[in-house]
Amino acid sequence: MAKDPTAILIVDDDEDILIALKLLLGRHYETVDICANPESIPQLLNKKHYAAVLLDMNFGPGESSGNQGMYWLQQIMQLDPDAVVVLITAHGGVDMAVEAMKLGATDFVSKPWQNEKLIATLSASVKLRRSRNEARQLKAAHSVLGAEAAPMLGTSPAMRGVLSMIERSAPTSANVLILGENGTGKELAARALHNQSERANEVFMSVDLGAVPESLFESELFGHVKGAFTDAREDRVGRIQAANGGTLFLDEIGNLPLHLQAKLLSVLEQRQVFPVGSTRPSAIDVRVIAATNLPREQLNDESRFRQDLLFRLNTVEIELPPLRERRDDIALIARHYADFYARKYQQAPREFSSQALSALQDYRWPGNIRALRHSIERAVILSTGEAFEAEDFGLDSTTVAPTPYETKATAGVDREVGDQEVGDPTGKDLNLETIEREAIRAALTRNRYNISHAAKALGLTRAALYRRMEKHGL
Repeated sequence: MAKDPTAILIVDDDEDILIALKLLLGRHYETVDICANPESIPQLLNKKHYAAVLLDMNFGPGESSGNQGMYWLQQIMQLDPDAVVVLITAHGGVDMAVEAMKLGATDFVSKPWQNEKLIATLSASVKLRRSRNEARQLKAAHSVLGAEAAPMLGTSPAMRGVLSMIERSAPTSANVLILGENGTGKELAARALHNQSERANEVFMSVDLGAVPESLFESELFGHVKGAFTDAREDRVGRIQAANGGTLFLDEIGNLPLHLQAKLLSVLEQRQVFPVGSTRPSAIDVRVIAATNLPREQLNDESRFRQDLLFRLNTVEIELPPLRERRDDIALIARHYADFYARKYQQAPREFSSQALSALQDYRWPGNIRALRHSIERAVILSTGEAFEAEDFGLDSTTVAPTPYETKATAGVDREVGDQEVGDPTGKDLNLETIEREAIRAALTRNRYNISHAAKALGLTRAALYRRMEKHGL
């Protein structure tokens, strides 16, 4: 059996106890340090990270009050608030154990101990420490991501309505469904809801359901216990449990098959999850924000999406407008990303010529803000002029903005995909770069910029398609 590559610290004034525990635990853990003098605890904790500390309650002949153990427990918790401490003593009862738990102890073992029980207690304590470390790292990572995330920019009437909806619904615990085409900023809206909520200091857990294979759905979202299936070598916390206390963002919810929709609905209704292979549920406290690029008529189709799940998700519904319907915001967004990428690539900031702004505002932007961002990044890297010009953005002259009389309904309808709109990959131009670009454009257009469907049509993964879209400025 492979040893756990973690370190354990044992603090006890009885040399026989120290040797016995070191021999026992050395079979299971790579590093087992022993300490007979509790005065050395601060120095040891400063030198090494311990997954768990086994701490005696009494030091010195005749001591049985447990006061010394309580004192050193408090010192350990001050040095490391996430420390996992298991107290061990021959003297003590329930009252002492309760008091120790209040001070931060994880568990309590009595002497003489049973080897199996001691190993099980310590194993659970080590897993707890790992969970605390992961939660802290995840919270820190999301804090950084939240601070660096682009703001939701726009002063157009359509965006003012969206921002007002976010401001009003964010402080509540209501579930929110965000609708909108790919690239309209659905995750930005979800982060804005989280950052303005009472859960802002907790985890924001984003799950791209379009990228989770059906066979791994339950394990990824609900977690699993050791031995639940062939590769389940240890317990694993699911994404939903990892988001406990915070916000769970379910992106691409419309791609979830009906039988998995039923399982998700059950979890949301019962507010608890059953990890795969477990018979004991774990309670969850999460706010759910979901997003999809499916049109409203498809969401209302019972054969495509469960209506009871829809009702559970869309207590508040926010629809993000496509960029072609908020042309007044394009200049603001373009300047924001131009400044961002100038700093990233250590270049001097540049302005936009009037022709460049007109070209950006007249473009249809089928990929919405994501496509605009990629186009701006390309211009920052390749432009050599003092100001950005229209040709710096690599815009397709055939993809223009809708005319003033084009309604929102007709703007979302697929146009016939032909040579005039997306080019012909089998035509005279045999340049491989051109063929790849036009094939990707055709797949995106035919699938209404649904990334999952377009990737499937092209025989690519979603990640590979995103890389190629970025490469070609799509």
